[in-house]
Amino acid sequence: MVPARRGVLGVGLLAVALTVPGWPDVLGRLEAFSAGRAARIGMPEVDMVVDMTAKVSELDDQFGGRHARPMAAAFLVNTVAGYLKADASDDVRKAMLSAASDLSYLTGYMAVDEGLHGLAQRYYVKALELAGAAGDHLIYCTTLRGTSVQAVDLGHGARAMDLADAAATASPAAGPRMRAFLAGQQAHAAAQTGDRTSALRHLREAEAHMDRAESRATTFGSYDPAALNYHVSQVRYELGDLSGAVEAMQQSDRLRYSVYRRTRVHRRGTLAERQFAVGHLEAAVQTWRSALDEWPLVQSGRADERMRSMVRLLRPHLKNGHARALYDRARAVLPVSLHAPTR
Repeated sequence: MVPARRGVLGVGLLAVALTVPGWPDVLGRLEAFSAGRAARIGMPEVDMVVDMTAKVSELDDQFGGRHARPMAAAFLVNTVAGYLKADASDDVRKAMLSAASDLSYLTGYMAVDEGLHGLAQRYYVKALELAGAAGDHLIYCTTLRGTSVQAVDLGHGARAMDLADAAATASPAAGPRMRAFLAGQQAHAAAQTGDRTSALRHLREAEAHMDRAESRATTFGSYDPAALNYHVSQVRYELGDLSGAVEAMQQSDRLRYSVYRRTRVHRRGTLAERQFAVGHLEAAVQTWRSALDEWPLVQSGRADERMRSMVRLLRPHLKNGHARALYDRARAVLPVSLHAPTR
């Protein structure tokens, strides 16, 4: 992302992020949703929303969110909103609020992937409100962490640190995998602010929590060793250890489950950029080639950005035969918007 564009997006992010509600402000706000406007619902409707969210998440993992997000948004508006207004027992109502919160968080996450940062923040804030109304700490903390990830990716380290700390503070009863999940994000945000001591301390915490989590049954689809190694790479990169960042990102790639195609394309692009930065052009070309192989199957704004960056970085090195071959292939595969020289 060019600096000017990054600044414009950052203004919108910070403006909306100021409205992020705290846990005490949203806890138990059931009165925000009026009952009696639709037929009575039960756990089958809750289960349907949970299952739909899981399926949309799978589509996002495999193909990116550009197609899946509009489907999720339409389902929220046309179906879930009605369920939130329906008559229900207290247990069913809270379960539906949690399910709606999780879907709203996922929809915001996919909006981030598209680069629609203001829209993502609106979904995130709604997810926080719904989680508070349901008394659901897990989704509340997960969403706060999502806002921190968005902020750190846009270069707002201090704001990302505040949000990551808020997520960790709001999760006193979290299990080791969730605590690793939150500490890893704290480490990344701290590193971006230049706080080396805090970054390394949070990273050690994340590693310790992950060791405890992995000694139990592994939960597929949650924070895992691949995600932890990604955070290790980000911390090393922010602290200036480019070679260490490359090593950790390679380990993350080796450990990642095969179903996470969108993440694989995006992060292999990032890995290649870091290999390029340390002077390993041919290693970078090989990594970029593997990302380009899968790019046509993914509809992702972040994956597109990595392809655009690849072409830009290759252009001055076309005398190298490997770089030239990849460059020519990229021009044949990518749309003009991703490979045309910028003026």
